[in-house]
Amino acid sequence: MDANTSVAPPAPVCLLSPEQIAGPYFRNPKLIRRNISEGAEGVPLVLRLTIVDAMTGEPVPDALVDIWHCNARGAYSGWSKINPDVEVDTGDIGAVPRTDDDTYLRGGQFTDKSGIVRFTTIYPGFYAGRALHIHVAVRITAGNNYLQERHVAWVGQLYLPEVASRSVLGSRPYSGRTVPVLANDQDFIYTTMGGEKSTLSVHTLGRDSAEDGYFGQMTIGIDTFAVSTQIRPEDFDKYTV
Repeated sequence: MDANTSVAPPAPVCLLSPEQIAGPYFRNPKLIRRNISEGAEGVPLVLRLTIVDAMTGEPVPDALVDIWHCNARGAYSGWSKINPDVEVDTGDIGAVPRTDDDTYLRGGQFTDKSGIVRFTTIYPGFYAGRALHIHVAVRITAGNNYLQERHVAWVGQLYLPEVASRSVLGSRPYSGRTVPVLANDQDFIYTTMGGEKSTLSVHTLGRDSAEDGYFGQMTIGIDTFAVSTQIRPEDFDKYTV
């Protein structure tokens, strides 16, 4: 092989999960907890995410995985007074002024040696202009000051299968909305940023899904050396929980 011969980088062992925007409701999460519900009303959802290195297929231990999503009526903590029936026309972090200091349905966990994190939350509702989704950010930690780490390697959104969502949205406190919910394939971010590869595998926890809730899982393949452009280091200074 001569000096002018280029060498192609090794192909990923597993699929690199598509990144999606962080949206306007990101906050610097310093809440390490498994149960993020804070008593929010809704159908229970147990979430298990497995973080793997897309280049090797190996689990990524000690990564900090943050999730956040709206409540059953479409409101985000920190922005609880924003009307979820009116579409917000910006996706930039910090573009929508905060209205409160609530912290429900936000939190982070460190992956275990198998790359797994588990959360107890509620099935998300929806707000105008979006399908049902859960935001996720993965930070690669180094040293002991984990909560100060700003190396965000991957940012995405996880979608819910529509069969389960229809059942949930027909129950209280989700029902009775004045704005229609978007199907996944009607959501602009879903259709343009790989949403079909970001849909959770969901099944019921018991016979009566409305009472017993759901279990959702997904494996997320990331590039551990990547630096996401969706959440930048300076974004951590805009809003801190």
